[in-house]
Amino acid sequence: SGYGYSGGRARCFAFWQEFSKCYASADTPSQCTSQVEDYIECLHHRKEIARAFEIKEQHMKNVAHQNKESRKVAQVLSEGVITNVGLISKREDEGSTKE
Repeated sequence: SGYGYSGGRARCFAFWQEFSKCYASADTPSQCTSQVEDYIECLHHRKEIARAFEIKEQHMKNVAHQNKESRKVAQVLSEGVITNVGLISKREDEGSTKE
């Protein structure tokens, strides 16, 4: 009908008009695949939702990687500076405290 919820034009009406104009002038319906895809995307937002999911997934991977790296840094800092320099190995340090 072309009318939206508030009485104005529907949000996808422009895409529908492009599709119907293409369909009326095309020899075969397969010539209008891009217009059909645009109209369907406007209605359902499948590509937009898939893209948002991919972005969120990559963000979660980046956060997990950053957390892993910060845990490594915290562990190195908690072990002490002398151990990290390599002057005293961990095994020698542990052995001398037990005796």
